[in-house]
Amino acid sequence: MPLLARRPGPVRRSIVKGMQNFTGPVHLPGTDGYENERLAWNRAVDPKPALVAEALTAEDVRVAVRTAAERELPLAVQSTGHGTVTGNEGALLLRTSRLKGVRIDPARREATVGAGTLWSEVLPEAAWYGLAPMSGTPGIGVTGYTLGGGAGYLSRLHGLAADSLVGARLVTADGELREAEGDLLWALRGGGGNFGVVTELTFRLHPVREVVAGMTFHPFEHAGRLLETYGEWAATAPDALSTAVLLMRGPDGGRLLGLRAFAAEGSERALEPLLAAAGPVLSGAHRAMSFAEASAALGPDHPPMPLRHRFELFRSLPGDLIAALLEAPVDGAEIRHWGGAMTKPGGPAAHRDVPFSITLSQDVELPHATGGTFLNFLTDPGRVADAFTPDAYARLVALKRRWDPATLFRPGLLIGA
Repeated sequence: MPLLARRPGPVRRSIVKGMQNFTGPVHLPGTDGYENERLAWNRAVDPKPALVAEALTAEDVRVAVRTAAERELPLAVQSTGHGTVTGNEGALLLRTSRLKGVRIDPARREATVGAGTLWSEVLPEAAWYGLAPMSGTPGIGVTGYTLGGGAGYLSRLHGLAADSLVGARLVTADGELREAEGDLLWALRGGGGNFGVVTELTFRLHPVREVVAGMTFHPFEHAGRLLETYGEWAATAPDALSTAVLLMRGPDGGRLLGLRAFAAEGSERALEPLLAAAGPVLSGAHRAMSFAEASAALGPDHPPMPLRHRFELFRSLPGDLIAALLEAPVDGAEIRHWGGAMTKPGGPAAHRDVPFSITLSQDVELPHATGGTFLNFLTDPGRVADAFTPDAYARLVALKRRWDPATLFRPGLLIGA
C-alpha cells in the first residue's frame, strides 16, 4: 500500500482504491512529500496537482494512467521538471524520476535508458566505449529533452536528439504498455509528452572522444562587430562546430560578451574569425577535453530564467536586429547558430532550415523573428502550433485524437488545445 496522507472523505477513499496496486509513494496535499515532489525546476511555476505519485516500475505507470482515466483526472508527467510550464491544477502528477537505468549496446551504438534517467548518468557509460549521446546540459532528463526535439552540442553534426530516437516503450491512454512504432514513434520524435507516458527510450550514440570546448569573455564594446561577423561567418561554418554568442551581466553588474564553442573533428580552427572580431580575451578559454567534461563545463544547471522569457528564430542577423539586441532592456541574451545536420528531415520538430535562435532573459520583442519556435524552449502554451509546420501539426493533432481521444495526457505544451 502506498504512503498516503491522512485525509478523510471520498476523495482519499477514491484515490486509495484506484492506487492500491501502485508500489511507489503517493503524496496528497498537506504532506511534506507533496510539497517537495510537486515542484517544477522553474520556481516561477507553482504546480498544484490533486496528488503526486512516484512510479517505481512500468506497472506503476499503468496503474496511474488507468486511475486517472477512470476518475477523469488529467494526467501530467514530470521527471526533473525542466519542461513544466503550467500549474497542473487538479491533475494526477506522475513523477518518473525513479525509473532509472542505462544499458549500452556498443555493437549497435545504442543506449536504452529508463524514463527518469539524466544525461549525466548516460555520459560516463557511453564514454567507456568512445561514444556520446545527443545530449545537452547533463542535469536535464533524457526523456523530456528528447521528446521535445533536443538541440545539443553535436546536433549540427548528427541532428536533433529526437532524430536519434530509434525506439520507445510507453503507456498509452488505454493503460497498455506498448512499443512505439510507425506514426506513434514519429510523433515522439519532437511532439512532446502528448501521446503517452514513456517508460524507456532507445537512441543512437555517436563516436566522439576529445573535443575543444569552452567559453571566452570579451569587452562588450565588441559585441556589435562580433554579431555582424557571426551572421556572415555562420553560412560556411563546419557542421562539427557548435557556437553561440552571449550578451550577459558580469559579477559587478557590467555587461560582458561571451563566445561559447563546442568543436569536434578539428573544427576549432574555424573559430579564428570570431575570436578576432570579439577582441581581447578577458577570461576563459577553449581547450581540449572529453565530451563529458565539455558537457559539464558548458552546461551548468543555471538558475532558471523567468517563465516568460523570449525564444525566437531568425534567418539572418541584419544591422537593425543587432542594434535592437544591444539596446534591449534584458539581463542576458544567447544568439545560437543552428543548421547543419539539423536541417535534414526527421520527426515533427520544424523550422530546421532557420539558422539562428535568440533567447532573451526577458519577454522583449525583436524585429525579423520568423514566428516559429522550438518545443524544448517554449514556455507559452498558446504557441505550441508555432513549433511545427502546418502539415506536421495537423498530423500530430490527428494522432493525439487517435491515441488520446479524451485528452487524458495534459502536458503544459498541449497538442490540439
